Amino acid sequence: MDGVQTIRLELRSPLFYQADPALVPFQYETGEGELLFCFDLDPVQGRSIEPEARALLGPLVFAGRATALPTASPSGSPENRPGEAGRLELPAGNYLFAQERRTLNEQEFIEMAVEVQKDGLWERLAPAGRLYLRYLFEDGQTVTQVFRPY
Repeated sequence: MDGVQTIRLELRSPLFYQADPALVPFQYETGEGELLFCFDLDPVQGRSIEPEARALLGPLVFAGRATALPTASPSGSPENRPGEAGRLELPAGNYLFAQERRTLNEQEFIEMAVEVQKDGLWERLAPAGRLYLRYLFEDGQTVTQVFRPY
């Protein structure tokens, strides 16, 4: 995919989601809100400077919809903690990041993920074995984002 701009992103606070196993990756419809999908990557292809695109994505780990930040009850005990009662998160940390202002199909998403991986390896980073796909609606259009921890 030509023109992919990969940036290093420091996500300082996690983004929270509610698990929704009915969600299907690569089928985002306007109005669905913010969605997050997490994939494991093939261990060999996920470290290759020239990965085999069709073998890069491994199994879907989870799918979720954006939710409000965790809150504290009047007694001070946390409610809606990530990892409890179907709560998921895109953890705070360092990511290789790219986005397109449109909905990408599976092949286009994988092409973007490959470019992000190549950029990261070229910069001598050690990308982790997970990949996040995030959809959101912003400024009147769908945005597809790739987050690759390193």
